[in-house]
Amino acid sequence: REGCEKPTAPMPSPLVPDKIEDELEMTMVCHRPEGLEQLEAQTNFTKRELQVLYRGFKNECPSGVVNEETFKQIYAQFFPHGDASTYAHYLFNAFDTTQTGSVKFEDFVTALSILLRGTVHEKLRWTFNLYDINKDGYINKEEMMDIVKAIYDMMGKYTYPVLKEDTPRQHVDVFFQKMDKNKDGIVTLDEFLESCQEDDNIMRSLQLFQNVM
Repeated sequence: REGCEKPTAPMPSPLVPDKIEDELEMTMVCHRPEGLEQLEAQTNFTKRELQVLYRGFKNECPSGVVNEETFKQIYAQFFPHGDASTYAHYLFNAFDTTQTGSVKFEDFVTALSILLRGTVHEKLRWTFNLYDINKDGYINKEEMMDIVKAIYDMMGKYTYPVLKEDTPRQHVDVFFQKMDKNKDGIVTLDEFLESCQEDDNIMRSLQLFQNVM
């Protein structure tokens, strides 16, 4: 896979014990994560769970990092009836907190920890960051529209057989009006948190969207 090639292992040799071959292969890996003890302290996962997650991560991407193209390919497999590329782009940027163009195992498990086991407040802050595409600390209507449309595109026509062309726009109009408390055309983090926690419809929709993460 492009951007995620498996390191070429040394040729087997009766003169080189397996253990040394393994060590040689490990030196060719691009990135190794921080100590699992540190990640255990920083996330809501146990050391055993982190080991299982790391094994799966390395299986998908032996180089130890995932680039955006690989991320899109992975998402495309989960949503074969729709176009997941745009949503995968936005999600990748939310995972890539340091904006390096690649997602390391630490980035991956930190986000996963929040989405799976974080508090409501933590999940909402993470979702706000996803919607804040240009990272200026606010969500405008076009940003919300871009994310919602990307989700509808990804789910595909089989999930929404009667979906009309203007459904995402109607959805955003209603939500944005509720969230933009002072009607200044932007939604702040405080407005977002308050709106989501006081309106069950918004929370239900966000939970639906979180299921596609």
